[in-house]
Amino acid sequence: MQKELENELGKITISKDVISIIAGMAAVECYGLVGMATQRVKDGINELLGRDNLRKGVEVIIEEGAVRINLYIIVEYGINISEVANNVIDKVKYTLEDTAGVEVSEININVQGVRVGEVQE
Repeated sequence: MQKELENELGKITISKDVISIIAGMAAVECYGLVGMATQRVKDGINELLGRDNLRKGVEVIIEEGAVRINLYIIVEYGINISEVANNVIDKVKYTLEDTAGVEVSEININVQGVRVGEVQE
């Protein structure tokens, strides 16, 4: 499934993968976020995703012309989790609406873990 936008000049089609990459890149720019996580926890351990796999930590659902996003994140130890989540929501919503022109109806944050320090690339 993909998001379609139309104007007087024509139609724009944006794939769910592109939306998930934009959302993931916006999220990792937020202070207190160590990185994106896989959507499934295996044996109580969650995999921290590198920049090339950010979309695996983002679920995009398109319904009734709007986009619903589920983000799976790992936060830094000692940082207020609700503050990080609110910052991620604001940043991702703004970035998607500004960059891709898609209407965001909902953003859900799933904290998959807490880690010390930030990811080294």
